[in-house]
Amino acid sequence: MRKCKKMASKVAKSKVNLRFLYSLLFSLLVMCTQVKALELGQIAPDFTLKNLQGTNLNLTEQRGKIIIINFWASWCGPCRQEMPVLQDLHDKYTDLGVSVWGVNVEQENQAGRDFLEGLGLTFPIFFDATNNISASYQVAAMPTTVIIDRDGRVRSVFKGYKAGYEKKYAKAIKKLIRE
Repeated sequence: MRKCKKMASKVAKSKVNLRFLYSLLFSLLVMCTQVKALELGQIAPDFTLKNLQGTNLNLTEQRGKIIIINFWASWCGPCRQEMPVLQDLHDKYTDLGVSVWGVNVEQENQAGRDFLEGLGLTFPIFFDATNNISASYQVAAMPTTVIIDRDGRVRSVFKGYKAGYEKKYAKAIKKLIRE
């Protein structure tokens, strides 16, 4: 009988803990949904970062160009698959006013530097060690690619990468070039 009472007491405490946990999770969910989502057509959040070559680049100063921002991480397999695609886009469209920017989202950038070795990338690579930029773009999937038009507006957002996305990227870029 005593064991049953102890077990009932533990169950009651665990139910209280679960209720607390559920209410805490619900509160967090409500707070998170109140953050303004990155919407198509909105002005892209501005930022300035230093690239691997040591040059500071500011997004707002790039108005007049189409900017492709790719958020990536060294541990991300699809990111590795996508890098040659991004290099191809850079090679093909740079002369038409398109810039590709790669933004690593890891706090420790040595893994990102190791990842880049041997890839032969010539587009600017940045490190968002504080995650402020990836947070402002609400990056929740790796990789995430954001295409920004000449007026600085977000026009396309691609979450993840699968073979064939390069056609979607090219279609979005060509549409912006024609505008």
